[in-house]
Formats: sequence, structure tokens, C-alpha cells
Amino acid sequence: MPIVQDAKVFSTEFTVYNYDRRGRGDSGDTLPYSIEREIEDIEAMIDIAGGKAYLYGHSSGAVLALEASLRLGNKVIKAALYDLPYVHNEAEKADYEKLGESVRNLLSEGKNAAAMKTFLKGIGMPKIFVWILPLFPGWGIMKALAPTLAYDIALTQDLPPLERAARISLPTYIIVGEKSPSSVQDVSNKLAKVIPNAKFSQLAGQDHMADAKALLPLLTDFLK
Repeated sequence: MPIVQDAKVFSTEFTVYNYDRRGRGDSGDTLPYSIEREIEDIEAMIDIAGGKAYLYGHSSGAVLALEASLRLGNKVIKAALYDLPYVHNEAEKADYEKLGESVRNLLSEGKNAAAMKTFLKGIGMPKIFVWILPLFPGWGIMKALAPTLAYDIALTQDLPPLERAARISLPTYIIVGEKSPSSVQDVSNKLAKVIPNAKFSQLAGQDHMADAKALLPLLTDFLK
């Protein structure tokens, strides 16, 4: 899994605590879903790590890291956020709401594979790649994770919380891939401008699935 490989790369410079989010991997799931429960999970990890920690989040994980920065006080020392995927305007929000409804309907019918394909096409993955995904070894894992798509949609279906983000007081590093979607770049720029003293970087040559080895020097410079 890419996340496990990323953690191995980051562990060459840091002590890394990685975990399976609710409904994924070895973690259980308690309904109904809420972001508050996700933040409680992060807080529990920080407490295990000694009570204070740096946070790194990618994609919807970056949304959670941002929320943890707002909600957990001095337990978060610094936060690095890669490719924050909030919707960037009202038109995209309307389209995303329709996509979310379609995905949730498919999940309620137990059609996990169709839900995953619908979501990936909806966020811009080329149809040919979506079509060949079932041929790859990781497809079984993706189907098993499909129910948690509803969680990621809930985290990213609104415009970036610029007013609330302006209250973040801890050092924050917002990173976006040079080849990431323009909507993600727009959101990242907006948040970097409102978060006090936020550092911003565009990672050359990288898209939404950034190479951990390319990210590591930026994280090391910022966190250490």
C-alpha cells in the first residue's frame, strides 16, 4: 500500500505513528460517522506518542490534520498538509453533491465496485484507468474500502473553511503538487493566504500521489 511505503520513507528521519482510519484496514467502525470521532482518533494517537506531535496529512487526511490543528490546542506542534481537496467553488460543490449522492446510493445497495468506479470517474480519473482497475491486485482492497468513500466525501464536500483556518496559530506548511488538479492548487493557495504565517510550496514534478522521497526533504526542513 502506498501509505505504508510513505511511512517507511518518512521513518528514515522521524518516528512515525501511522494508523488505519475508521472502517479501513485493521480498524473497526462505529456509526454514525462524524469528523469529531476522527479527531478523537488522532488525539488518541498523539497521546500514545507522548502528548504532542507533528501532523502530516495527505488529501482527506490533510483536512483531518487541519481540523486537528484547530481543535487539539498545543497537542499539535506543527502541521504539514499536502493537496487539500476541498471543493474550490460553488459549481464544483454542486457537482460534488450529485456525485456524493450517487456514491451513497450505490453503497446502500451493496454495490461497492460500482461506487468506487463512480467516485474515481467523478473526481477526474480517466475512464480507461477506471476500466482496467479490476485487473490490478489492489482492486480487492479498494472495493473493501469503498464504504469509507462516504467519509471522505463528507470531509471534502464544502468550500475551504477560510474564516476558521485564519484562527490556526501553530506553524503550518501547505504543499501542493505541481501537477495536481487546478482546483486543489486553488484551495491550497487560498488557505496559505489566510493561515497566519503559513509556509507554502509547490512540489515540482509531483501530482496528487506524490513520491514520499520528494516530500521528505520539505518535511524535514519544516519539522526539524
